[in-house]
Amino acid sequence: MPNWLTGRACAILGALALVSPARAQTTRDNLIVRVDVAAGPTAAIDPVTALGGALDGHRPGDAARLYTPRNIQALARAGFGVVAYRLRTELANDAWHWNPAGRWSDSAHARGYWTSDTALGAPIETSRGYRLPRRGNTVDQADNRGYSRIDDGDTTSFWKSDPYLDSTYTGEPDARHPQWVIVDLGRPRAVDAIRIWWAAPYATRYDVEYWAGEPPGSGLDENPDGAWHLFPLGRVTDATGGREQRRLTATAIRTRFVRLWLRASSHTALPGGRDPRDALGYAIRELTLGVLQASGDIADHIRHAASHDQQTVIAVSSTDAWHRASDLDAALEQPGLDLVYRSGLTRGRAPLIPVPVLFGTPDDAAAEIAYLRRRGYPLDRVEIGEEPDGQYVSPDDYGALYVQWVRAVHAADSAIHTGGPSWQSTSTDLMMAWRDDPDTRPWLTRFLDYLREHGNERSLTFFSFEWYPFDSICEPSAPQLASATSLLDSALAKLAAEGLPLGVPRIIAEYGYSAFAGEAEVNRAGALLDADAAANFVTQGGAQAYLYGWEPSPLDKNDECDSWGNNTMFVSDAARRIRDTTSTYFAARMLTGEWLDSTGVQQLYRATASRRGPRGAALVTAYAARWRDGTWSLLLVNMDPRRTWRVAVQLDDAATLAHASTTMVQFGAASYVWHARRSSGFPHPDGPLVRRGLINGAARLVLPPWSLTVVRWASSR
Repeated sequence: MPNWLTGRACAILGALALVSPARAQTTRDNLIVRVDVAAGPTAAIDPVTALGGALDGHRPGDAARLYTPRNIQALARAGFGVVAYRLRTELANDAWHWNPAGRWSDSAHARGYWTSDTALGAPIETSRGYRLPRRGNTVDQADNRGYSRIDDGDTTSFWKSDPYLDSTYTGEPDARHPQWVIVDLGRPRAVDAIRIWWAAPYATRYDVEYWAGEPPGSGLDENPDGAWHLFPLGRVTDATGGREQRRLTATAIRTRFVRLWLRASSHTALPGGRDPRDALGYAIRELTLGVLQASGDIADHIRHAASHDQQTVIAVSSTDAWHRASDLDAALEQPGLDLVYRSGLTRGRAPLIPVPVLFGTPDDAAAEIAYLRRRGYPLDRVEIGEEPDGQYVSPDDYGALYVQWVRAVHAADSAIHTGGPSWQSTSTDLMMAWRDDPDTRPWLTRFLDYLREHGNERSLTFFSFEWYPFDSICEPSAPQLASATSLLDSALAKLAAEGLPLGVPRIIAEYGYSAFAGEAEVNRAGALLDADAAANFVTQGGAQAYLYGWEPSPLDKNDECDSWGNNTMFVSDAARRIRDTTSTYFAARMLTGEWLDSTGVQQLYRATASRRGPRGAALVTAYAARWRDGTWSLLLVNMDPRRTWRVAVQLDDAATLAHASTTMVQFGAASYVWHARRSSGFPHPDGPLVRRGLINGAARLVLPPWSLTVVRWASSR
């Protein structure tokens, strides 16, 4: 454990969790936890390969600061046996040069489409992202420093869609993969005209639509109720490019969202374009949208600026991965693949590895796999991209890219197990951006149907998603925690209802309390969420769950409520030197070192508590495991922030527990209390876990508020 910093005020600790039975009668409620042994195990897992940690990209220089012997030793203590490599470049709308050595498609000018080198040179310690000069999205899912070229005020720049969604590569008509641009005016505005400065290729046929029915204040991410409607004069079938102005309706229509639905490409290229991909897709330099004036000009509602926080928000269906050597992203660095493999954190096992899809090429994906094989590194599961839903990609478009990338990856190594899409959320069902009425099938259903239609359903050998259940991290934690278990239950049921075959392994590629920073992540609430989510998931048959926040990180601020936190096991200084251990670390240890055994496959059983909170919310959750040697292990999560629960455990051999010697390990206020001091917040105490041997354990099993408890006993059978 880290040393305490001098000058810290010690917190006044609450009463110890384990108190005398006499006092318990007046201060605790009784609870029965039943383990359904007769029904048989719900899952059988090897904890070494089922529970892991995720490693991500950070700022330049962080790889060297993070991957120090001291940090690696600390990370290893969490007990995770597998690693997931996360691709921050994909979230940032960046192209990833996973190897700094490689070649450009236009090598004479150091630009075009990049393919990293498969030659075995010096180990790759770091890799970089490159911003896309043909970017269309105002907002991204990383640090959000880029901006759309459609409303940047520069008619020499332009957005261009992904050429790999053109009929040349998909083998399907362009109408099967319409590309689109959505303008979010921020509030309903009167619109009756549009001006488009086309680049090449331009759309020869397109529709201009407006969204009707959105409630005030809802954006793209909130999936507002409503539908797209064609402007009365919004269907264009004879466009010829250039600077084009159109009247959309005789009477202005008030709307917040306007969509260009691009249905056929001119397949033309700008002067000097020599790469076949230059003529594939659609390209727009600038948009004007608003009300036509008597002068013939348009009173423009779009704010044009080369800054994401000043321009009108625009979202696009896809983006061309073309870029230049000068587009190096100075603020983003990925750890080198060799650095990760050689760090010792993979423990000689195959990590979950991504290949870039949304802003890459199939050739580069194949090269990545070939390189790793040439190094002799273990490979098994490869994620095809990351978070397409966060980029508003349609299921058919992702399906078309998925099929092409799988083909390329399998050409490099036919034994690879491919899957994805690493959803950022499981609530992607009516994403207004890609919705095509009357087809309102959920994203997953449409994606699976696309794979079946193209004979590729067997290429989805696993399905991955991320689990950050609480966007509103500033809200009180207690009611959120009470709903956490049922939220994951509903998400897993939703996957099955939308057609994901039961035989396809489910993987949580990242999990944590929230994708946004806040104190809940570093106080005990974060530990309860992490432990409950991982245990619930694997008990229901989940194949793997990867904790996000394995790496040491400084506290970060949530501006909405001046709350400081982070998804991390270790609070660090700016140099990534570990300062404190967080509750997340103790949750990991309770899972990997106390509840589960590292000696092999063990069986998991369903367990239920007899009391629930308002609206059926779980106050105490329980997860039972039976180790190879017959030992029973029960994880109990007390989500109640105020009440202490006295627990009796019942199973088929309940009498055995009542009269057996049990071992109890507990994480609660006696082990950890977080003290909020903005960026200088700290825990005190910061461990250790409370351990106790109990005789006649069922009568003395006590769960303090907001705590994790593992109780173990030997079976009589």
